[in-house]
Amino acid sequence: MTRPIKRVFVANRGEIAVRVIYACRALGIETVIGVSEADRDSLGARLADRAVCIGPAPAAQSYLRMDTAVAAAIGTGCQALHPGYGFLAECAAFSRLCAEHGVIFVGPSGDAIDAMGDKLRARKIADSLGIPTVPGTDRVASADDLVAFGRRAGYPFLLKASAGGGGRGMRIVRTQEEAPSAFESASAEARAAFGDPTMYIERYVERARHIEIQVIADAHGGVVHLGERDCSTQRRHQKLIEEAPSPVVDESLRNRMAQAAIQLATQVGYTSAGTVEFILDLDSHACYFLEMNTRIQVEHPVTESITGVDLVAEQIRVAGGAPLSFVQQDVRLNGHAIECRINAEAAERNFQPSPGRIDTWQPPAGAGIRVDTHCYPGYLVPPFYDSMIGKLIVHGRDRADAVGRMTKALASFRIEGMPTTIPFHQAVLSHPDFVQGRITTRWVEEKLMSELYQPEAAA
Repeated sequence: MTRPIKRVFVANRGEIAVRVIYACRALGIETVIGVSEADRDSLGARLADRAVCIGPAPAAQSYLRMDTAVAAAIGTGCQALHPGYGFLAECAAFSRLCAEHGVIFVGPSGDAIDAMGDKLRARKIADSLGIPTVPGTDRVASADDLVAFGRRAGYPFLLKASAGGGGRGMRIVRTQEEAPSAFESASAEARAAFGDPTMYIERYVERARHIEIQVIADAHGGVVHLGERDCSTQRRHQKLIEEAPSPVVDESLRNRMAQAAIQLATQVGYTSAGTVEFILDLDSHACYFLEMNTRIQVEHPVTESITGVDLVAEQIRVAGGAPLSFVQQDVRLNGHAIECRINAEAAERNFQPSPGRIDTWQPPAGAGIRVDTHCYPGYLVPPFYDSMIGKLIVHGRDRADAVGRMTKALASFRIEGMPTTIPFHQAVLSHPDFVQGRITTRWVEEKLMSELYQPEAAA
């Protein structure tokens, strides 16, 4: 059943809010954005057709208030609500609350979020479909369970939050002595971040690449994949640079991962955009399912760049009941794309967040260059939220061309008023390991940081 969407409530902030607003404009749809008191003068508030204040600056009193967001959407005559990423984007209760009040949630159903959002449940679904998962355990209740696993299976292993994401509630345990503190800190972090302290164990893959498959599905049974992204350049499980396609994935592996991703999405009745994540063991060449992110990803622009598909616009069309505007045979991977997350952080000081006023903002421009941002000259970066101030995306005819274009784009990106991660990205792009595709998910922490900065700064 098709439901016309004439106005969308944007329940997020920052660059993703701006991204949603532009997608709606392209579709001829009006937008209303909910902003905290700290974001009244944000670019999203300036670009939307209307902005309404939904609470004080702290996210818990504004962007994380489900009832306020739904009431604001209804009160401003919005037929649909886009949650972006982060905040409430993967909250099953939020999806259901929207549905209960007749507001279209631009994302999957609450049942699909429940099925894939709980990582233990998602692992069981993958196992039932014959999709390999990283060897590990079901939930663990105490540090004693960690010690018992270590004695049985050996070290190191990864302690993970069942409801986790973004690296929170995750610890590498290398010795028995580390188990008690790892369990206490990880479970406490998971409780604070997700309201659920449930933990489980996976075998830790020492030399790994982080690969993810982008899928999108409609309510008519259409499920399509758009190739893979490589997100291996990360620090403490936080992604820093993403690229598509992966320099280590061949056609055979791509097809295997893609079919697994489509199987999972089909099994849970998934609709909207989603990402199925895998870990590739570089030593054994085994590929394991990790989790599914039931939302649009920060790194979606690299996929858009190589496929020509507007994923956010497609999300909105699908949410209104339309079938996908393309089929699998239409998807072609063209060239290579790289994305650098530009954060207001001092990398040399352990990536310390550095909010403040932007005195100069001169982003690069030209063929194959895209900047997704919510910033402008004079913008005050608030201290209450994530420190990302923009995403620089380049598209080249191949990986070497993309690396060259990104190097030039970073050099011409002028931001004054605060430290940013641009110098760090320049160091990555010029490093022979990155240029030759020899990195792992631990490369930044184990090699690059010690080369760039003093050991105590990188600890």
